[in-house]
Amino acid sequence: MHPDLSDIKRLRKRHSLTQFELARKAQVSQSLIAKIESGRIDPAYTGVTRIFNVLNSISEEEEHKAEELMVRKIISCSSNDTVSIAIKGMKAHNISQLPVIDNNVAVGLVTESNLIENLAEKRDISHIMVSDVMQESPPVVSRKTPLRIILDLLRYSPLILISDNGRLEGVITKSDVLRMKN
Repeated sequence: MHPDLSDIKRLRKRHSLTQFELARKAQVSQSLIAKIESGRIDPAYTGVTRIFNVLNSISEEEEHKAEELMVRKIISCSSNDTVSIAIKGMKAHNISQLPVIDNNVAVGLVTESNLIENLAEKRDISHIMVSDVMQESPPVVSRKTPLRIILDLLRYSPLILISDNGRLEGVITKSDVLRMKN
């Protein structure tokens, strides 16, 4: 289902296209674009489909990708580390979560929140293994993943790992996205 025909002009202007440029890319006439935008015509489905396909592909090209947002240095811990080591790493880098990575594979996540929960249950957690307190692994996406998908995933996970050909290459947190927006 396509957006409303009245969206064509708004989307065209958002992408800084003239009617002629959009018509050329969509392989339709410029007069068709003008008539659609002025509401003087009820166009054929195939023409509208071409126009929206062009506008959507331009939007996808312009959208930020994971590789543009990611921080290349992944600060992590191992499932065999003690919680004390994880806490020291979080303090040293002023971060609130650590991916747990064994042999370049994400196996879990340690956050301040789950450490506090475990601390409330036990007196001293410093000698407990990370594997005993970690939660499930954060999402891993490719470098080409669009920002809209990153934003959806960050609603459910405090961080996302970025992979290329099976090798972890970076991380994106909520604060990385906010930093990009400012």
